[in-house]
Amino acid sequence: MTTVTTPVTIALSKGRIFEETVPLLAAAGIEVTEDVEKSRKLIFDTNQPNVRVVLVRASDVPVYVQYGGADLGVSGLDSLIEHGGQGLYQPLDLQIAKCRVSVAVRNGFDYAHAVKQGARLRIATKYPEIARHFFAKKGVHVDMVKLYGSMELAPLTGMADAIVDLVSTGNTLKANDLVEVEPIMDISSRLVVNQASLKLKQAPLRHIIDSFAAAVAAKNN
Repeated sequence: MTTVTTPVTIALSKGRIFEETVPLLAAAGIEVTEDVEKSRKLIFDTNQPNVRVVLVRASDVPVYVQYGGADLGVSGLDSLIEHGGQGLYQPLDLQIAKCRVSVAVRNGFDYAHAVKQGARLRIATKYPEIARHFFAKKGVHVDMVKLYGSMELAPLTGMADAIVDLVSTGNTLKANDLVEVEPIMDISSRLVVNQASLKLKQAPLRHIIDSFAAAVAAKNN
């Protein structure tokens, strides 16, 4: 096991991304020493004294890495697109936390007819950049409503005609009487690295990047 001797901070988000990053960290010889799901702490030590993990909102991972709050992190492609990716080196698609961004509507709403008729649609989403680009390419006029959660409520309350949201199994849509009508893009998580950190801490960061790359390659073979 290679010991990291220069201080390194890794930004992750709780939930699926964290769980699926744990084996990749292990491949780099890094283990978080506490159960993050049971703790209210935001900064966690690891088995390597110079490596720590910080837990932030998924949408904030690129921000922390961009501004040096973390040296590297794991971020969903959705969050990266919304952030813009400025100041970030993105060496790896980690092929974890896979899902898709899709358009969904209330069961019974004729989305195809509305699009064909050139209707102006109101779209509720946490991903306005992705949604705006998608509908612009289709030539569909939309008004965007930015929400941060409980997206499914928007069509059910009549606040929006459709939502653009992450879909994994589709069970949440089904439970709320919504239907997925159009996939927009596939999503997976990326390794993102602060460009200045990569120059100043090249050896430890390169070790982590290479270890992650080898683990991803082994998993996909």
